[in-house]
Amino acid sequence: MLRYRGRARAGAAVIAVALLATACSDGGSAEGARGGGTETTPTPMARLAPPGEPADVATGLEVPWAIGFLPDGAALVTERDSGRIVRVRPDGETTPVGTVDGVVARGEGGLLGLAVRPGGGDTPDVYVYYTAEADNRIARMSYDPRTGLGAPEVLVDGIPRAGVHNGGRLAFGPDGMLYAATGDAGDESLSQRVDELGGKILRMTPDGGPVPDNPFDNLVYSYGHRNVQGLAWDDDGVFYATEFGQDTYDEVNVIVPGGNYGWPEVEGVGDRAGYIDPVVTWTTDEASPSGAAVAGDSLWVAALRGERLWRVPLTGDSANPVGEPEALFTGAYGRLRAVAAVPGGTAIWVGTSNTDGRGDPRDGDDRILAVPMGD
Repeated sequence: MLRYRGRARAGAAVIAVALLATACSDGGSAEGARGGGTETTPTPMARLAPPGEPADVATGLEVPWAIGFLPDGAALVTERDSGRIVRVRPDGETTPVGTVDGVVARGEGGLLGLAVRPGGGDTPDVYVYYTAEADNRIARMSYDPRTGLGAPEVLVDGIPRAGVHNGGRLAFGPDGMLYAATGDAGDESLSQRVDELGGKILRMTPDGGPVPDNPFDNLVYSYGHRNVQGLAWDDDGVFYATEFGQDTYDEVNVIVPGGNYGWPEVEGVGDRAGYIDPVVTWTTDEASPSGAAVAGDSLWVAALRGERLWRVPLTGDSANPVGEPEALFTGAYGRLRAVAAVPGGTAIWVGTSNTDGRGDPRDGDDRILAVPMGD
């Protein structure tokens, strides 16, 4: 069972203002919900064209976690447990380009998120989120297609780590700033504290410092999160994040600066003042949502436990931003973790996660699949 709804009334006014500001700005296992709430009818939409059938791009990868496209159309893919970064070309050629020093792979930790800084040409900076011995860290590396990766420069450390709930997604927003998703590392008390890095979405400059207009004069952009693993923006600058719930419902949230998303006081739809409700919830056996990307007028969400790709239509309506989600390829490829939109929007790449100790590996796993967008 899934639910989709308009934004929470508790946060409706602040969301509307924040979305307007975002659109005008130049700069700037966890698998949840308590509480009921009144569902709203989704905005009617014409039926979207179905995507094409997935096809293998690359096989034989070791727990691929993140996909970041390069200007030449190839992508860099992180491997959680090996600490390697692999370059994958659209024709399937796979080349290791380096191993990140200091990665400690335990439980859900290891080499996690990756983001390629836009505008870097053939030699862009590459950012990674990884688990070290005592914490989770964000580091920057140079990249040259002829020589591979440079040494990591740690920009942010001290992000709480644990065997579960490490967050880990990185993405550059339309404002040119770097965003990072963190988990509560199994300590739910961290999520409501805006002076802590755990259970948050962070926003920073490309050098790792707080952006001057951040809501709490530090790296914290939003709080009250349990374990966010997907970040994506639509063409209007609306910011979406996927989040693992506890044992009942998982979420898609619309993220606004300074927003409180409720954990651990509220899971899912709570309709409680001061907390922002999700726009989509799923039961945990349907989802356990990880990577997210926007392409073809939809938000695409990879489901781990749910073993499917969710397509969430985007309406462009600020009151009801999503239509009814559609489950695709259920059970066909096992656990799905990474999603990235191919530049130009013609397809998405999806990474499986069947060799992560919780899946049932199939011949060729783990793999990257290309899913063409519908006509």
